[in-house]
Amino acid sequence: PDFADPLYMRYWGDLVSAAGKRYDGHPYLDTVDISSVGYWGEGWSDYMPASAVQKALIDIWVQAFKHTPLLMNFDQQEALAYGTEQGAGWRLDCLGDMRSQYWESWHRKWSHMLDFYPLQIVRAGIQDVWQRSPVSLETCWVPGYWKEQGWDVDYILNQALRWHVSSVNVKSTAIPPEWKKQFDEFQKKVGYRFILRRLEYPQRVKVGAMAPVSMWWLNSGVAPVYREYGLAIQFWSSAASAVTRLGVDVRKWLPGDAVVDGNVYVPETLKGGTYRVRVALLDPRTGQPAIKLAIEGRQPEGWYDIGEIVVE
Repeated sequence: PDFADPLYMRYWGDLVSAAGKRYDGHPYLDTVDISSVGYWGEGWSDYMPASAVQKALIDIWVQAFKHTPLLMNFDQQEALAYGTEQGAGWRLDCLGDMRSQYWESWHRKWSHMLDFYPLQIVRAGIQDVWQRSPVSLETCWVPGYWKEQGWDVDYILNQALRWHVSSVNVKSTAIPPEWKKQFDEFQKKVGYRFILRRLEYPQRVKVGAMAPVSMWWLNSGVAPVYREYGLAIQFWSSAASAVTRLGVDVRKWLPGDAVVDGNVYVPETLKGGTYRVRVALLDPRTGQPAIKLAIEGRQPEGWYDIGEIVVE
């Protein structure tokens, strides 16, 4: 299509806007690609329009999707920089390509992993985008093909971690058995991985009063979580339970340590007795535990049992 044609901009804009009205913020929708600016399936074209037109096409998506994270395609450097400046994360679609293919037009050998991606990230100035928006990668071919070609899987996976990846599309294919260990360790580092190292609280608390708590968390992954999950404590017994939330923005938990010092309200609905203290990160839509932590003690409902407390 002629991307610069006003009719294209109008009708394409109407389509994206309608998609946004229907799907923006939908709980089943993880991310949305910004298409129409790029050379491959997400915006296929043999040429790109002028920079101003590319920016207008990107703006259509930014205006339509205010809640679901957007991902900017990687091909066009200026467009990549502009889209991420508007709040989008980024995605590349040829993770793993380490071909030693000779390209006659360039009179040299060239591959995505060694000659394009690491340099483009720096040139586009998107090194720190991961701190607020997701990075998603799609494999070039599949891991089985990497093995056939003799490519260095450790280099590929470590490079993805250096880019602070949150999701990887391996196209529903089997991982070579010889690489299972590398991929198992890789999975433990992709995105966020929350470990509660310590929770301190009084042995006895009073109904309707505030109780001091101190938490030490570790995000042992390479990226934060990008959704506004709610950190909460549950007072639980077989007879009754109550939940109190802590005003913490877990999206700010970058890789490394996070400390939460504050007070929690002991709900007045509780009766005196002995309770179990439980912890969870709650889905903002359902109010139910939503994230598996990297600790023991997970209960069937998703809460993590920490210890005992007496409510007076």
